[in-house]
Amino acid sequence: MSELIVIGYDDPAVAEEAFGTVQELQRDYVVHLNGLAVVSVDADGGTHVDTTSRIVGVSAASGALWGAIFGILFLLPGLGLLTGAALGGLVGKLSKAGVDDRFREQVRDLLKPGTAAVVIMASKITDDKFTVAMRPHGGTVLKTSLSDEDEKELAEQLAGPQ
Repeated sequence: MSELIVIGYDDPAVAEEAFGTVQELQRDYVVHLNGLAVVSVDADGGTHVDTTSRIVGVSAASGALWGAIFGILFLLPGLGLLTGAALGGLVGKLSKAGVDDRFREQVRDLLKPGTAAVVIMASKITDDKFTVAMRPHGGTVLKTSLSDEDEKELAEQLAGPQ
């Protein structure tokens, strides 16, 4: 099962610090990441994304799933490969898996001009250690889970007919 965690910050500099802390937690085996990014919105409403260059141990399927979830959450360009019925089916499966319209709306509400969010997809997390390490950064936390079965179905849908 994977956890999808979005932590919103009023100050993009604090989000960058939190992003660094999550990377340290990965190195310390407190969290096993499938995806990590910091998303900031400038004063004009432009969205900027900073991701880790490579997360060790992430399969191509997990990477594709992370990309799809991330794109659907933030409606970023780059989902051109998923069009029409395929995109509708994926959004439907994500909704059933816990990444529903309400969750997506809450995420978008966190990101107003001048704010930022750290977006984490983790397959394993030591909650108590993660919470203690992240507490100094504050922020508004949104969280949902994807079961192993949901992840498998979503990955299969992303892969398309074989």
